[in-house]
Amino acid sequence: MARTKPRSDKVLTIRLPERDLLRLESYCMADGKTKTEVIRQFIHSLPVKESSTTEQAG
Repeated sequence: MARTKPRSDKVLTIRLPERDLLRLESYCMADGKTKTEVIRQFIHSLPVKESSTTEQAG
């Protein structure tokens, strides 16, 4: 089966307590999403903060 999205070029490996992993897996099953989709959605929901170099330039 062909991929429908371009392949990501970075891999992130994290360590989670079993309780957190079970919570993530339960959420994924309930929403019908993969762990990658849920984590990516969370990252996209984070507010973007200005960098300190941008603040100093003004």
